[in-house]
Amino acid sequence: MNLLKPSRRDILKMSAAAPALALSASKVTALGGPDGDQAPGYFRFTIGNAKVTIVSDGNFFLPGTAAGINVDRAEVEAFMIRHFLETERIFSHTNHVVIELGDAVVLVDVGSGNRVSMTAGKMLGNLEAAGIDYNSITHVMLTHAHPDHIWGIRDDFDEAVFPDAQYFISEVEHNWWLTPDRVNMIDESQQNLVIGAVNSLNADLLQLNLVQGDHEIAPGMTMISTPGHTPGHMSLHLESDGEELIVTGDVTRNAYFDFERPEWYGSPDMDGEKSVATRKRLLDWASEDRITLVGYHFPFPGVGHAIKQGDAYRFIPALWKWQ
Repeated sequence: MNLLKPSRRDILKMSAAAPALALSASKVTALGGPDGDQAPGYFRFTIGNAKVTIVSDGNFFLPGTAAGINVDRAEVEAFMIRHFLETERIFSHTNHVVIELGDAVVLVDVGSGNRVSMTAGKMLGNLEAAGIDYNSITHVMLTHAHPDHIWGIRDDFDEAVFPDAQYFISEVEHNWWLTPDRVNMIDESQQNLVIGAVNSLNADLLQLNLVQGDHEIAPGMTMISTPGHTPGHMSLHLESDGEELIVTGDVTRNAYFDFERPEWYGSPDMDGEKSVATRKRLLDWASEDRITLVGYHFPFPGVGHAIKQGDAYRFIPALWKWQ
């Protein structure tokens, strides 16, 4: 009786024919957290004359089913496996941006404080570690009113964390969440989001400014309308000495899905089709003009560039440079 022994070439052919089987979901490398002072929770670089610091608020998880809700689940899981991602949950970093330019010190979003996840709420400690005085913050831009971006706005006394700063949010975003009786207009599972947004946007000592359309909050720093993820979501565009940066907020939440499958949207997107159109518009702009991007939920520090590949894109992380 002859036994057939597949050659290495045969094995490779079989693997190519069945990639979902060849790449088991269990083959995901899990790196632990930093050991002691191995990796600080901040990262600095410059854009023109602006000093930019990425400050981590920690991380949290979303269910794996939150991604690609408008396509077949098997396709989404196959994508996850190919990209060495877990299929049961999505790991999300939280990368805040502090921009120092001229007399302005602008912070983008305030994180979740101690109200969302035990693994998040680290922004204030990392601001201190980065040597950024809380009292030096002059402007706080709020991209939108989801918990991980805004629930850290209040301290334990329900007062604004940065009481001397001017806060900015889209008027559309503000009015949607604060519409009277909004909590009873939505699904019961989402009602806590409304309650949290209302409490946050009504914090004591909060100097809140409502903006419409594109709005310059400080020289060189302009809030731009990027709706879809939420009704009034906004991103931040920085320009200094011929260099540019876009803080995307949640227009791009994942450095893999949102670039390679930009037509997919997730359960956190309140208007899926609009979020797709906005994402493509922003990534087209960034890739064509070679603008640096910061993704709030990208792997820390979340800094890089987009390149166009047909109807999709690719995220190219910026290189760390020790100098």
